[in-house]
Amino acid sequence: MATTTSITTTYAGEFAGDYISAALLSGVTIDNGGITVKPNVKFKEVIKKVATDGIVKDGTCDFADTSTITLTERIIEPKTFQVNLELCKADFRSDWDAIQMGYSAFDTLPASFADFLISHAQEKVAQKIEQNIWGGADGNEGEFDGLVALATADATVVDVVGTAITAANVIDELGKVVDAIPAALYGAEDLNLYVAQNVYRAYVRALGGFASGGQGANGVGGQGTNQALGNVMFDGVNVFVANGLANNYIVAAEKSNLFFGTGILNDTNEVKVLDMADLDGSQNVRVILRFSATVQYGIGSDIVLYTPA
Repeated sequence: MATTTSITTTYAGEFAGDYISAALLSGVTIDNGGITVKPNVKFKEVIKKVATDGIVKDGTCDFADTSTITLTERIIEPKTFQVNLELCKADFRSDWDAIQMGYSAFDTLPASFADFLISHAQEKVAQKIEQNIWGGADGNEGEFDGLVALATADATVVDVVGTAITAANVIDELGKVVDAIPAALYGAEDLNLYVAQNVYRAYVRALGGFASGGQGANGVGGQGTNQALGNVMFDGVNVFVANGLANNYIVAAEKSNLFFGTGILNDTNEVKVLDMADLDGSQNVRVILRFSATVQYGIGSDIVLYTPA
């Protein structure tokens, strides 16, 4: 009789939280510290905003109110999502046998088949979350409104209309964004220029050198196109590659003004791996994940949104 691989695994509580966290927090924006993560948001959380007018007035002998304080709020309300996958064990058996035999070519895969399936789901979830953070639209299946959608609908956000970005114009276009940053915001420690991949590539290529870009024929440091991809700055502002941003988009904002909300460890999170062999005689395995996620920002007037024309 052939050996049957049977998997019935349910992860709950802390274990579910670990798996969900790995999925949600593995995207570039979150993993590289580009956004403030607010975990354990069960339903809603209020982000308070405080605004004051001129608070410094001429001195007198009496106490007198020196400012008008305005309190407003934004709501961060994670949306629930699920992942339902069904995979055939036969499609993975050759790889699985190789793992059990210890072939070094597969030594980066998890030690158990269930972990392998969950890791596959985690990778896809992380990719989708990264896309949603910036370009998500609540009306689309599996998405919430991303930061670009929220900022586009907000009249207080500073808008800069641009163009398709190339190595020839990227210096000028990034300059438009920096010029639009409010004076009180410029120089903030956590201020970032969040750029799409094509913008970053164009900027690095521009640093490689061409006389019209002001970098000299051999580029920054005389390195030509061999520019290091480390801590890249522009006009004193950190450049952050946000893979979820659509081509030619740039956002200038403080990390502390951008929020990613999720339940992570609350009891709505669940991870299951179900072997269907005992239920319907098939070789199928189902992977089920449930989680919640959304984004929000605090102060719209402290954000600059660059969009291509």
